Amino acid sequence: MRELYGFALKQGIGVASEPVVKEADSIERGQVIACCPEAKLGNVIHSSVSGVVKEITDTHILIEPEEEQSKEYVKLTSETPLERIREAGLIGLGGAGFPTAVKLNHRFEGGGAILINASECEPVLSHNVERMEESPTEIIRGIEIIREVTNAEKAVIAIKGHHEAAIAALTAVLPDKITIHKLPNIYPVGDERAVVRECMNILLEVDQLPLAADAIVVNVETAYRVYEAVELRKPLIDKDLTVAGKLADSGAIKTYMDRPLGMKFSEMFDLAGGIGKEYGEIIEGGPFMGKRASLDHYLQKTTGGLIASEVFWNGPSKIGLLVCACGAHKERLSQIADSMGSEIAGVEYCKQAIEVKGTLKCTNPGICPGQVQKVMALKKAGAEAVLISNCTDCSNTVMSCAPKMKLPVYHATDGSMRACNLKLVRRMKSTT
Repeated sequence: MRELYGFALKQGIGVASEPVVKEADSIERGQVIACCPEAKLGNVIHSSVSGVVKEITDTHILIEPEEEQSKEYVKLTSETPLERIREAGLIGLGGAGFPTAVKLNHRFEGGGAILINASECEPVLSHNVERMEESPTEIIRGIEIIREVTNAEKAVIAIKGHHEAAIAALTAVLPDKITIHKLPNIYPVGDERAVVRECMNILLEVDQLPLAADAIVVNVETAYRVYEAVELRKPLIDKDLTVAGKLADSGAIKTYMDRPLGMKFSEMFDLAGGIGKEYGEIIEGGPFMGKRASLDHYLQKTTGGLIASEVFWNGPSKIGLLVCACGAHKERLSQIADSMGSEIAGVEYCKQAIEVKGTLKCTNPGICPGQVQKVMALKKAGAEAVLISNCTDCSNTVMSCAPKMKLPVYHATDGSMRACNLKLVRRMKSTT
């Protein structure tokens, strides 16, 4: 039997979708297989392959693909752009996965800005940059559609200044009312509130959405998929992503465009030449905010990266955790500490980390007031080293004090960065 494709019923923010197919049904590429319950927040799920439904579980629809696959798909039938975006099952493709049609269901009454997050904020990940270099015209058309749907006066593409080839490609096709804003090369400059701050010079409160600044933030791949949905009547069935780390080609960083959703992670690593014999863990996402995954997991709409990390280094007997709202949270740091063989001596939180609706938010993403008190508290608790998840600026402040206290510093991103032969997050310079 061929490898099954798995489609999670819950993808992104909202409730799980409900199957509209049954086992043994024949399915076409692009066909709807699950719908969001009426009046609920969620998204519709389409099959990325033609085949037969083999199994339906509480969490997934499993489809056996036909041996020969066509690039054709069942086309969307809605007439208006916003309805096509909703029918396509589009969600944010650079973060938590908020339904795009809900986000764009707002008409500005004079003014209004669409901010396109093209920062490629996480290190290692590089597929968004490649998409901008390869498909600038389509991305710009997607942005224009978003402007038309929301009646926004202007759009700004926020991109790190060092992505010169992508900037050149976009600049060559820029129309009126769309501009480029060059971002510094720091983490997390791609945070939604950081994008608003950098592009509009407005610092939102931790519980405010960009609409409070008369803006809507949309990921650059989402803009590209908006173009596909509206112009090509294509549902969200393919995804761009980066595969990297401890591959057979050790340290490689490889990008893949338009891979069908539902593929097993193991198949993606096979496409990249195979995974190495030794690795620490599989990370879905980027080094900072990624989560531990399994080779048996399936590509979802929000999957932006797959990294096979370096083998875990042996840590000290007792380690302190310094949690940052912009990086790995307590549970993830605890998981890493356990894999290092270290007992947790204490947990401290960055002074700018504020809990909002069960998650941590930074009062000013990427700009740190200092961490000396927190590091001292961990040392007093018996920590022999600190494990941090801090942003660029916070990491700099930790490094200004922890070594003086004779506390070695580990970072949540170490396994990913070492696996890709990249500089570790310690003392970092802000560059363009």
